[in-house]
Amino acid sequence: MLTSPAPPRPVAPSDDRARCAEVLATLLPYRRTLDTGHADTPDAFPAQLERLAAPVAAGEPIVFTLPGFPCKSPNPAKVLGHLPDEGERLALRFLDALCARIAEHHPPGARVVICSDGHVFSDLIQVPDRDIDAYADALRALIHDEGLTRLDVFDLRDVYGQRLSHDAKRSLVHEYYAPDLDTLRSLTRTDEPTRRLYQGITRFLFEDSVAFTGTRSALQRSCRRRAYGVMQRSRAWGELIAAHHPGAFRLSIHPQPRGSDKFGIRLLETPDAWLTPWHSSVLEHPDGRRELLHRAEAERLGRLVCRQGRPSHFVAG
Repeated sequence: MLTSPAPPRPVAPSDDRARCAEVLATLLPYRRTLDTGHADTPDAFPAQLERLAAPVAAGEPIVFTLPGFPCKSPNPAKVLGHLPDEGERLALRFLDALCARIAEHHPPGARVVICSDGHVFSDLIQVPDRDIDAYADALRALIHDEGLTRLDVFDLRDVYGQRLSHDAKRSLVHEYYAPDLDTLRSLTRTDEPTRRLYQGITRFLFEDSVAFTGTRSALQRSCRRRAYGVMQRSRAWGELIAAHHPGAFRLSIHPQPRGSDKFGIRLLETPDAWLTPWHSSVLEHPDGRRELLHRAEAERLGRLVCRQGRPSHFVAG
């Protein structure tokens, strides 16, 4: 039996298309990517323009979801402690200010939902759940104290409440949303962005396994195995976020290639495309420029500054 062709998709008015392009152009200077040799223009990102079309046409605020801000690295050579510091404060300020700039082109404005994923991975990255709770609570307090009204925090407590154990919550996320491990292994061999992600996660796990007492080869095997687990849970967390925030524009703290459904975003200046505030410390230069570096390097170049009685960042010079 012949079926009727699907009706054509409605075309957004030209002013709506222009507004979507203006919003995307606001994001492009901060794109986190490993791509080189191409100028970024809005029309190179059709998936992102399409995602913006609905809220712009409806005159509604644009919602961005950003998985990240999980917890501090357990490696003391990278970070100053287990609570948010100047790196998170500056990153949160940047995201709030970015939403304010978007409102100049789209008056209903924008907000970022920070999807804090520490509990999703804590057993794999070997960070105690109590430290992750403390980090997430301090993150919410920081947003409140800084008056960052365009930011929200979403984590497993918002999904499953307080009654279930962290292990039970992780099991539910994995059971309902995680991709098959064999499929993921195959994709790592055939898809370049997935391979880069696997290598980046493996490197982070290796660097952060400071309490490991076995041989180097045993640690490498453990990190490769756990990297696949992190990737499974990351995809599962992404699916859960999409279910709870349908229609949102997906940001990522990882580098993303053109054509990806996710848009990689830099939160602060960094010499490494993978570095984040929770894997590093802030060094403030004499000209006011702030840079993310591993603590050991920042400490070599600057002096420690405390804020509210806690180590915050380093100042050079």
